[in-house]
Amino acid sequence: MDDSRDALGSWIEGPQVGAAPAEGDPRYRGERLGLPEEGTGSMAPTGRRLVALVIDWWLCAMVSYGLITHGNLVRANDWTLFVFFVLSVLTVGTIGSTPGKRLLGMRVVRVDGSRATMGQVALRTFLMMLAIPAVIWDRDGRGMHDRLVGTVEVRM
Repeated sequence: MDDSRDALGSWIEGPQVGAAPAEGDPRYRGERLGLPEEGTGSMAPTGRRLVALVIDWWLCAMVSYGLITHGNLVRANDWTLFVFFVLSVLTVGTIGSTPGKRLLGMRVVRVDGSRATMGQVALRTFLMMLAIPAVIWDRDGRGMHDRLVGTVEVRM
């Protein structure tokens, strides 16, 4: 009877802190993808990716507010998403990173390390704009939008 309580208790408490990873579990984010643990080519941290997204969104909002709608805030909100799509596709598709990603030292590449195609970037950006795929992450911290098109955000 005590054995079953011990087993139930350990299950409820979850994995022990500092315990060795189970067989087949990755030791760090990106290991399953063959990425290094740290440095160039390793997975970009989640916080850094979110800050880059905020920088890019702010830049797109400023462009739509100042250049497209000439100060009309209501129309600027409508255009910001379009400007974000164009900015992301053009910059990630050509140099591998948006201004926010570049500022924070990140880029988008295919899982094999090569440059993402324009089609992959356009689909990735579209899925990211839907928001739901971007907030569903796997164990490596990749959003569904990255996973579906075979890309990953890495450090430069």
